[in-house]
Amino acid sequence: MKWKEPRNNIEKCTLIKSEQELEKILQTKDHCFILFYAAWCPFSQRFLSIYERCAKETHYECFLMDVDDYPHLCNRYAVEVYPTIIFFEKGNIVERVDGLRGIGLNEGQFKDLIKVCHLRK
Repeated sequence: MKWKEPRNNIEKCTLIKSEQELEKILQTKDHCFILFYAAWCPFSQRFLSIYERCAKETHYECFLMDVDDYPHLCNRYAVEVYPTIIFFEKGNIVERVDGLRGIGLNEGQFKDLIKVCHLRK
């Protein structure tokens, strides 16, 4: 089951639909979180709703990138485990939290990342 696009504008997460869209986001956004995940991964599926819920607690924009069709992006951003959240500042990786093999990510890890990134202001 793939993540579905937000149903209205108050939802905070946006699904990135192409590599070109990802590049545009990284070129135009000063700060953003991007969740790299795989639709087939049960740890990614479990974490998607957590990511969406926690995204409402930050003023930074949050995006999702399904890497199933773009496996080379995993090499580019050193994503070895799904899910992985990367915080970008003007297109550069400044903070990240990687899922653990066989475990994934949890809500506390994302909230801790949000706190660290808010301190960067």
